Amino acid sequence: MNRRTLLWIAAAIALVLAVVSASAEGGFRRYLKLSRDLAALREKNLKLAQKNAQLVAEIAALHKSPDAQEQAAREELGYVKPRELIFTLER
Repeated sequence: MNRRTLLWIAAAIALVLAVVSASAEGGFRRYLKLSRDLAALREKNLKLAQKNAQLVAEIAALHKSPDAQEQAAREELGYVKPRELIFTLER
């Protein structure tokens, strides 16, 4: 066989392998799916990091500020001061 024939055979084999890789479950489609999953997980991780920073700031405020403690007790636990009236309005 001459070099040209070997080149065409090698190109055909490479084409067949590329098609098999693109269509195989563990091939290129899996790579694309994992890339999308990774991007989604990175976005979720970023949102969780932001929420974590917000909670850390809230904890620091609760440690330092009696006003923040009072606000948290009122909002989250429903505490009221003595002789204080609470009116709940429904929409």
